[in-house]
Amino acid sequence: MNCSRILAITSTGGKVHDPLQSASSREERLVSTLGGNTPLRRQPVQQRSAKRVEQMLDAGAALIDEIGYDALTTTLIAKRAGVAVGSLYQFFPDKRAVVRALTHRNLERFMAEIRERLEGVDHQHWWDVVDSILDIYLHMHRTVPGFSKVHFGDVVDRQLLDESKSNNKVIADELTDMLSKFLDVPAERVSFAITIANEAADSLLKLAFHRDPDGDAEVVEETKFLIKNYLATRLS
Repeated sequence: MNCSRILAITSTGGKVHDPLQSASSREERLVSTLGGNTPLRRQPVQQRSAKRVEQMLDAGAALIDEIGYDALTTTLIAKRAGVAVGSLYQFFPDKRAVVRALTHRNLERFMAEIRERLEGVDHQHWWDVVDSILDIYLHMHRTVPGFSKVHFGDVVDRQLLDESKSNNKVIADELTDMLSKFLDVPAERVSFAITIANEAADSLLKLAFHRDPDGDAEVVEETKFLIKNYLATRLS
């Protein structure tokens, strides 16, 4: 859902646990996960290099909050990160690549949190996790630097996460992989239902953010009701 984070009214007492909170953990994850579709010119193979890339991504996120994507430049990112612009170019060819890597990092965080929530869900009522998915997304929108401006990339490019498919399709596929284990229905049916739910949630959350920068509570609650009941009907 270009599927995010109402602080969760969940068993966590309204706080969203961040499994990637540790700085060293984030750096180690960065070394292993910023590959594939993430356009790094070279991969950081040591924690020191990973930390430097983290600083660049953090700088880019902060600047996006302050000045927006259009005004962002690699020079500004390097200056904010405290590195030479040449050092930035070792990893990123342009600002789009920085934001693409940042978006991948946010997607990893989003999916990691959903996986954690799913571990405690009754498999007979797995669709109840829809509330948590939307809560996670809304919390990220409110608290993660840069996320409220770019979310999962559509502001920059509708195929920012993967050049072969839309950002929403990337997210729907990830959610399908996660949720399929709970279902005894054909994979194609799961994929189609998740795709429909994801697109609907994306559109409704845009309406929620248009009505209130933090996400209109009434629209969010209606979105939860609609998506949860749709999935329960189609996939139960």
